[in-house]
Amino acid sequence: MRVYLPSTLPGLARVAKAGELGPAPLTGFAVTPSLIEWYVSGDTEELEYVALTEAARASLRMLAVDRADGVPVPPRRVVVAAEVPDSAVSVGQDLEERARVRLSQPVPLATMASVHVDDEEAAADIEAAIAALPAADQGDDDAQFTVDGAEAHELMWYATQEIPDLLS
Repeated sequence: MRVYLPSTLPGLARVAKAGELGPAPLTGFAVTPSLIEWYVSGDTEELEYVALTEAARASLRMLAVDRADGVPVPPRRVVVAAEVPDSAVSVGQDLEERARVRLSQPVPLATMASVHVDDEEAAADIEAAIAALPAADQGDDDAQFTVDGAEAHELMWYATQEIPDLLS
């Protein structure tokens, strides 16, 4: 199963050093039966894009948590796409996050298909979205508009062999 795992650039550096994304359990996003049922008219590629977008939203939240903890993390969302055995994936019944899955084992670098990262040009919008998250969570429509603005930026695609160059 193709799973999209949220991360950050420091998290990706840890993956490169350790040779895996972990420890388990991990939260990821995938094309689940619930997502297929909800997004009736979509083909597999569209559904995978929805899962990727959900993972990018989770990456934004990871950035916000790191910043709140005083970690100087670059304002770039990161999503790792990996092929994971179905037996390692459990699908929840969360109707709000239909694509959410849990992985019961770490994800080896060798099973990663690609990495998706914001271009540096997105930094200002990502910074604004990080700052607006608390107000958006409280129902502020203007703040939610700012958070949604981060999604206007398409994540760049990188092969796993490009991870060292991406991190330098």
